[in-house]
Parts: sequence; C-alpha cells; structure tokens
Amino acid sequence: MQFRHTNRINRINRMHVPTWITVLACVLLAWHGPIAQPAHYHDFADQQMCYSIAHFADVVSNVGFALVALWGWWQLRPAVGRQSLRYGWAGYRLFLMGLFLTALGSAYYHLAPDNQRLVWDRLPIALLCAGLLAGVWGDVWKKSSRLMALGLGVAAVCSVGWWHVTEQAGAGDLRPYLLLQGLPLVLIPVWQWAHGAPRADRLAFAGAVLLYVLAKFAELADHQIAAITGGLTGHTAKHLLATVAAALIVARLVRRSACVTNAGCKALPCVS
Repeated sequence: MQFRHTNRINRINRMHVPTWITVLACVLLAWHGPIAQPAHYHDFADQQMCYSIAHFADVVSNVGFALVALWGWWQLRPAVGRQSLRYGWAGYRLFLMGLFLTALGSAYYHLAPDNQRLVWDRLPIALLCAGLLAGVWGDVWKKSSRLMALGLGVAAVCSVGWWHVTEQAGAGDLRPYLLLQGLPLVLIPVWQWAHGAPRADRLAFAGAVLLYVLAKFAELADHQIAAITGGLTGHTAKHLLATVAAALIVARLVRRSACVTNAGCKALPCVS
C-alpha cells in the first residue's frame, strides 16, 4: 500500500516537471534580455543559380516538407475518428498545415533572402511547433488538443509578429520565437516520460528531436559544411535533416492510427 502511494506521489511530481521547465525558460529569457538576429543571417553558402532558380539547393530542398505533410494528411485524415488520434488530432492537424506552409514559406524566402520574406519562413515554423506541442499534450493528458492548438497557434503568430515589429524598430528580439521553437525539444520527451507514453512513441519523437538538433547545428555551420563537402551546404542539410525528423513523427502517427481496437490490428506491435 505504501509502495503504491509513493509511486503515485512520484508520478504527480513528474507531471509538474514540464511546468517548472517552462517557467525556468521564461525567467532565463526575461533575465537575458533581447536576442537579436545575427547581422549576416541572410548570407547563406548556397549561391548557385540553376534552372533560373537562385539559391537552388536551399529552395528545392523544401519540397520534402510538403511531401511529408501531404503524405501525413492523406494517411491520417481518414483516421481522425480512431482512438489513437482522438485527443491529439487538432494539434497534429496544425502541425501538418504548418509543415506544408513551411515548404512554401521557406522556398519563397530563400529565393531572395531578406527580413520581409523571412516572416513567411518563420511563421509556419512557429505554427508547426505549436501544433506539435498541442498534439502531444492532447495525447499524454487524454484531453482534446483543440483549445491548446488555438492558444499556441495565436502565440506562434505573436512570437513572429513580435520579432518583426521589434526588428523594424531597430531592436529585433527573437526570444518568444526561440522559446516556441525550443520548448517542443524539451517538453515532448519530458511529457512522454512523465505520463508513461508507449515506448514506440518515445523512440520516434526522441529520434526526431535528435535529428532536429543536428539540423540546427548544420544550420550554424552552413559555410563550413559547404567548404568540406564542396557542394552540400549546411543550410540545405538542415532542410533535409528536418524533413527526416518530421517524417519520423508522421510515420509514427500513421503507424499508430492503424492500431485501432479491432481484430484487424491485433497483430500490430503498436505499444510496448
């Protein structure tokens, strides 16, 4: 009896960890002060012109985002009524929409990089991060993610709007945008750990997080990677790695959506 009571207390304590992490991140960012965009942010290594498309690789490498989003929508939309998507669908829907719009917005930006076009690159990225957070939140708490997706979607728009307004005023501040982009990398694994999510879910999302972290490192080493490879730039590699990360998540959701409580899915190893 005492053992069960202790386990219950430990589980309750684990559930508070994401809140503490979020509060700590907000406090640290507030204490840090404004985070400006690097002065040479638009100076990408990919300068090639191919088929009359400037920055060809950085532009075309966005196609993967659109393909993964369309595949996910095609596979998951008919399964919305199933138990596996009952709670998280509103969030995952926003994630897929943001992923598709990222392909368009990022391609548009990379054709002629500047701050005005960058808004349309960052906005869908913020929306897909918001959607992913809402979807996983719905999954682990077993609650509809509709209001969470709406609230985080508004926060996503505001985060990019805040950067754009402050940038126009000469004191750009990326803190809200960076917070929204960084929270999924930390909160999703913690939520899944705290709530005992299926091992297959944890592995898929952990793999996606790792790939996205690698993508961010590739982005930072854009010119260095281009110098080493002689062709592939770091930013193009970022797009490719992020595409695979998104595909891992969508593949897991598709696999899980097939695991409904009927005889046809009993053989599928969906949870462990």
